[in-house]
Amino acid sequence: MANKNREKKALIALAPPSEESVYPIVGVGASAGGIEAFTAMLKSLPDDPGMAFIFVLHQDPRYASNLDHVVARATKLPVEIVRPGMIVKNNHVYIAPAGAEVSIENGVLHLHERASGAPSVIDGFFHSLAEDQGPRAMSVVLSGSASDGALGTKAVKAEGGITFAQDDSAKMGSMPQSAVAAGFVDFVLSPAQIAGELVRIAKHDYFSRPTPSRLPEPELMKLFALIRSKHDIDFKHYKPSTIERRIRRRMAVHKVDTLEDYVPIVRDSPGEVEELYADILIRVTGFFRDPQVFEVLQRDIFPALLRDRKDGESLRVWVPGCATGEEVYSIAIAALETAGGVGASCQIQIFGTDVSELAIARARAGLYPETVMTGVAADRLQKFFNRVDGGYRVNKAVRDCCIFARQNVTKDAPFSKLDLISCRNVMIYFGTALQRKVISIFNYALRPDGYLLLGTSETIGNFGDLFDIVDRKNKIYRKKTGVRRTNVIFALTRQETDAPRERPIVEAVERPAPDAIFREADRVLLARFTPAGVVVNENLDVLQFRGRTSRYLELPPGTASFNLLKMAREGLLGDLRTAIHQARKKDEIQRREGIRVKVDDHSILVNIEVIPFIGASSERFLAIVFEEAPPVKKGRGKKREEPKAEGRQVGHLKRELEATREYLQSIIEEQEAMNEELRSANEEIQSSNEELQSINEELETAKEELQSSNEELTTLNEELENRNQELAQVNNDLVNLLASVEIPILMLDGSLRIRRFNPRAQRTLSLIPSDIGRPIDDMKANLIIDNLGEIVADVIDKLEVRELPVEDRSGRKHSLRIRPYKTTDNKIDGAVLVLLDLEEFAKVAQAAGVIR
Repeated sequence: MANKNREKKALIALAPPSEESVYPIVGVGASAGGIEAFTAMLKSLPDDPGMAFIFVLHQDPRYASNLDHVVARATKLPVEIVRPGMIVKNNHVYIAPAGAEVSIENGVLHLHERASGAPSVIDGFFHSLAEDQGPRAMSVVLSGSASDGALGTKAVKAEGGITFAQDDSAKMGSMPQSAVAAGFVDFVLSPAQIAGELVRIAKHDYFSRPTPSRLPEPELMKLFALIRSKHDIDFKHYKPSTIERRIRRRMAVHKVDTLEDYVPIVRDSPGEVEELYADILIRVTGFFRDPQVFEVLQRDIFPALLRDRKDGESLRVWVPGCATGEEVYSIAIAALETAGGVGASCQIQIFGTDVSELAIARARAGLYPETVMTGVAADRLQKFFNRVDGGYRVNKAVRDCCIFARQNVTKDAPFSKLDLISCRNVMIYFGTALQRKVISIFNYALRPDGYLLLGTSETIGNFGDLFDIVDRKNKIYRKKTGVRRTNVIFALTRQETDAPRERPIVEAVERPAPDAIFREADRVLLARFTPAGVVVNENLDVLQFRGRTSRYLELPPGTASFNLLKMAREGLLGDLRTAIHQARKKDEIQRREGIRVKVDDHSILVNIEVIPFIGASSERFLAIVFEEAPPVKKGRGKKREEPKAEGRQVGHLKRELEATREYLQSIIEEQEAMNEELRSANEEIQSSNEELQSINEELETAKEELQSSNEELTTLNEELENRNQELAQVNNDLVNLLASVEIPILMLDGSLRIRRFNPRAQRTLSLIPSDIGRPIDDMKANLIIDNLGEIVADVIDKLEVRELPVEDRSGRKHSLRIRPYKTTDNKIDGAVLVLLDLEEFAKVAQAAGVIR
């Protein structure tokens, strides 16, 4: 939830419910003053609101809480304290217990140990709710101090949920105001108004239909045109499910059910265009998101890039779709740490781009609230951030490495000669065609051996010919060298297309530089005198043709292919294959001469040379050079006898036989090596099989032990159930006994804190239920008595019963009887105070005497 920035240890997990809920779940977060606001909201709800509520309140776990009883008095809905594995039900209210963090997964609530000093318990639950429920999540931030709930509100809105915050009626306005200031709150209302809006929105099709139908295409095109007219971005090729969910969310906010009714609102309200645009582009990000990715970057990627730097060459990284900049600054910090560790001194440039001007402005400021920093280690926080009012600011050394700009990655020209592109969780919003275009742009922008980092749910698709996989788990790829650069067409920006044409300026022809002349001379000479040849990769696919190779190679019939062996002309294949095999095996140049190759209706003699070499990316390549053998010259004055046709044929067959023999020998060697590997693998499998059999036997034994333990636990559980029933009966008897006794009785624990009192004591001593757990000395009783705590402590120490005459503030006389509280095993655990009204006792006695 899924954005859980702190590692949490789950106490109990339970299987998810079998049926998917179709009602919204409302997460309510509050702190000081929040109980009053929440109860006011509940009182304004109908008996059947059609949603579930989960209330998360900042509470001190050191004190017992009766929050569920307080909330239950304000609503007819069932109120329960959250327990691990509890399934969320419609029209129920759930209260988060003190000292624990709550999360939800597949509609099931879980409790987690709260990290020491963790302030963002509400943010954590809102993140969990957003990831689990998606558009059926709603969040409400009520009265409270600090800023807990602001980031969680963003997560709920990013997943398509509706967000609320309390208005000026909040006793403590810091929490709701922080959520509003973050810019992700849909409604700012009083608690009663929030209740009414929740009920109305819950009945909207956005929540009531689990699988809504597609929005009408003509109206969608009108809506996209309105957005494009303001922001020069076309959402036609974005994923329909994501775009339509965000549009439906805005329709629910505006209380309209059809797109035909919503389009006029967007057309007539410039503010709504901006709201919809911001909703579509909203993304949840954070510092050092997915820490294992940054570990790989610092361990493998950055050191390799920094080692290859030339003097004065900078490390260039691009983060498209950077949102508010957390990813950019995280990469900059990781790169600076790595550069310091390896002693590199090159300049680091991180380019962060996004289509949202507002997001770019926040990224440039580098100012983040304290709740955002939960993913940053303490040492990094101290080294790379400065504490300011309201949060932290990225320090100047990191900001100097980062450059932010507005850019549309799908149409604007990219940065060039990049070492790394980090585009995580951006392409998931694009359709297939747009994804293909963006991958081509990334390939175009990366330098040879440049790296591409994608999100966990993203891949390079069908572009395996452009990128090698470096880390499959963390989605890190490397650009292949020697692959022809893809053609990418970049659209002109609006400023360029709208600019008036200027008259062309005729400039003087510049004299070419000497280097250009030399390069052109090299090209002419190489084209004229270099023998024909090709460059192939490890798969023998032709990467480049040099010179005229048509006399040696031809395109094969059928499916188009640039594989060298398929293109070889008749007579060339055997010697060519053998030479390539030997060159790979020995890693040295191989030459074959006098190969008879059939060209059209005649034959020619060809010499070939295979030259292995390693490219800049440590990939192996082969250069195959073809040359036509010169014809045999006749001696002067003598007529050299030409060999007979049969002799030529025999010589040719011998060479082919020798080439075939060498090739078969290489196949045999490879087969033997493979057989040896298979034998070794078979032995390992047999060993593993024996280990698995041993483990299986151990598991069988463990199963029997577990069955025995299960039977014992079942018996113990039955005993505990019987014991609980007995305790419940005793407790009921005690409650009824205390209620029926018309004498004030007060029980204290061993720490002299109030443990229990009966209704008569509550009325006489002016007690309230929340006084349970308070020290007796803090009680403002209606009695005039000094040092009551010391007197009770003395009674407990001396194990005696003491009776004191006391008066109440109205002058009425009482007798206070104090005796030690003994447990069933005869241990002292507090005291029992009984207050007798002497005047009332005297009246009763007098009445009894009259009767006699």
